[in-house]
Amino acid sequence: MEKTPNDKLRKARERTQSRANSEYCLSRRELADQANAWIWEHHGKKYDLNANYIGKIEQGVIRWPNALTREAFRAVLNVRKDSELGFVNARAHYYGAVVKLSDVDDVKRRKLFETTKLGVGALVFGGPMAAVLEIRTSIPHRVGATDIEQIRRATQMFGSWSHTYGGGVAREAVMGELRWSAGLLEASCPERLLPDLYSAVGDLAKTAGYMALDADADEEARRLYGFALYCAEQAENWRLRANVLASMAEQAMFTGQPDDGITRAEEALVRADRLTASGQALLHTTRALALTKMRRVQDTLTALGTADEHFAHSTPVNDPFFYGAARHDYLTGYALADLAILGRNPGKATDRLTAAAAGHAAEHVRSRAICLAKLSSLTIATGDPLQAATIGHKALDITGSIRSRFAAEELRDLSRFATAHQQLEEVEHLRHRIATLLCTDNSEEEPSLGPSSSSP
Repeated sequence: MEKTPNDKLRKARERTQSRANSEYCLSRRELADQANAWIWEHHGKKYDLNANYIGKIEQGVIRWPNALTREAFRAVLNVRKDSELGFVNARAHYYGAVVKLSDVDDVKRRKLFETTKLGVGALVFGGPMAAVLEIRTSIPHRVGATDIEQIRRATQMFGSWSHTYGGGVAREAVMGELRWSAGLLEASCPERLLPDLYSAVGDLAKTAGYMALDADADEEARRLYGFALYCAEQAENWRLRANVLASMAEQAMFTGQPDDGITRAEEALVRADRLTASGQALLHTTRALALTKMRRVQDTLTALGTADEHFAHSTPVNDPFFYGAARHDYLTGYALADLAILGRNPGKATDRLTAAAAGHAAEHVRSRAICLAKLSSLTIATGDPLQAATIGHKALDITGSIRSRFAAEELRDLSRFATAHQQLEEVEHLRHRIATLLCTDNSEEEPSLGPSSSSP
């Protein structure tokens, strides 16, 4: 994604006089310090904006800071509207106009949210399933903690289904749940619960987006991730924001845009101090995966080293990122495997993928299948094709029950690597099983099954 510099913010800063020296304009550091002070004075919240953050905004990396930050910038730079500072919510078309529902009267508020619901609900609804999903309990007029907990439990349930059966199985059902949950944003909600509500809806939207991506629905996934990011920003939930941006980075990589993947990962790292060690490990690993796609070997190794260092200081128990050893081994092993296929020593990649396959919970079928398929590809490309065939058969033994684009693509890669050794009976049998499972006979037809890079 091309970054457009925010010249409006830069010019507004440059025409504002520095308090330290009237002969100079306001520096990035001064703008950050004054904004921090303004937020503390008017809202009692401690912010740690810095010159680097201001630079990211002026460079166009960040285009829509959160509400308090925008409010502080307007005050410090003496403007009335966000647009005067070049702030544009590029995701607005995903969910309707970006305004606070409390700022409009009831009639306009309801009309606005109908637009929002249409944007979310129209993503996949159609056919007989639509009628079934419309039969729902009416949206309550007032939201409480119980409603928010219901959304969280639904997210856990759909996430579990996705891990076990792939994204294609319950995709329409999760959209029905998301449509109802997003409707709660229209209801009356105590101010103290609003961050929890937006966070819960955003988590569900992220899960739905991942399932859509795994079901080969790229545009739908983009819209859902956009809505999830909007919810994260409204809630000022840095954990959710980082997770959504990591998923966006994954989609960019998977659709052949690794440079956009790096941009998304770096956007998530702008305020790394607000993330846990495991969250930072996830984002540096995501960045490394994008770098491997661009064949930037040394940069990849540096990013992986940083990820390992952060993970060594993490405490995965009760960590909101759910980023444990198995997932770290999988993601870093995947990146190392790509480097090994380019000619580096495969030892570390083999060790990590093996550990990841053994470390994932039994119900995480998709992740285990992808780990084994990637390990088989690595082994057949750099080592013993007969051993690779054995590993590949193990991957196939557990993929028959899932419908996953990620797993399917990994199996296709394995079949391509196996072509060089197809004269071996064991290898040819593996290729035949892959073709049968995918129902493609090595053609380019629609997959029934596929790989995951950041959210296995």
